[in-house]
Amino acid sequence: MVASPPRKPVTVPDIHARKRDGVPIVMITAYDATFTRLVDACDVDIVLVGDSLGMVMQGRDHTLEVTVDDMIYHARCVRRALRCAHMTVDMPFMSYQVSPEKALENAGRLVKEGGAASVKLEGGARVVPAIEALVAAGIPVMGHLGLTPQSVHAFGGFKVQAREEAEAQRLREEALMLQDAGCFSMVLEGIPAPLATEVSASLSIPTIGIGAGNGCDGQVLVMQDLLGLDDNFKPKFVKRYAELADTVRDAFSEYAREVRSRAFPGKEHTFKAKKRKSKDAGLRPVDEPEAGPSSGSDEPRRRGYGPA
Repeated sequence: MVASPPRKPVTVPDIHARKRDGVPIVMITAYDATFTRLVDACDVDIVLVGDSLGMVMQGRDHTLEVTVDDMIYHARCVRRALRCAHMTVDMPFMSYQVSPEKALENAGRLVKEGGAASVKLEGGARVVPAIEALVAAGIPVMGHLGLTPQSVHAFGGFKVQAREEAEAQRLREEALMLQDAGCFSMVLEGIPAPLATEVSASLSIPTIGIGAGNGCDGQVLVMQDLLGLDDNFKPKFVKRYAELADTVRDAFSEYAREVRSRAFPGKEHTFKAKKRKSKDAGLRPVDEPEAGPSSGSDEPRRRGYGPA
């Protein structure tokens, strides 16, 4: 069996090439190193460190309270584990709306301190000056139109957008504005599928859909949603590729039962003390502790985990 060649890091030109070659773009959110390693071992093009962390990591009802420092923290966690996929980081609420200068300052922090390869911001005509400032500074920008979660209060909730023709026309126009401002790609969220298909065909930059049908140039889902980790969140646009909530609960419950019954830890999970040398032992080496069955040695599996 011939080994697959190692994957190369995905760049902005690579993402452009996906659209040119008709290869759909795969984007998944990630917020920590453990899951990032798993994502990056698969054929994923873009990892999005989304401000959705406000809901899936912080337990909030929306994204509006997420800060730039929150985004930098999670971006650093992801960057440490990422080797191949392109990393896009969301600009949180009020980090780019105040002025182009403020947008440039905050985007610069996401790149310098968080390790972002590009940033994503929401909105149409009103954010064009910010996009132009970032692009002029050499920071790649991903746009975001349709259901923009940072506008949840203005929308009256997380509702499908651009169903009426006037709204659809504005979205068409703003998609072209974002392209002209220098965006290298664009998320289309929560809009009718025919409109998303039409907009995607009208642009030279790739579109990435979520709740926008199959006519976009790629798709993105929140990791926790596609893994089925939240029983209470089942929107129409999400396909669950696993149902891990039950699996995780079963594992935690079994652990609790074994701890209380003293079935865990067993002998195979326990270290022995070294035997003291007797007076007549000479230079005979002391007994070594038994190695665990999974690690093959007495060393912890990861630095910082378990006794040294």
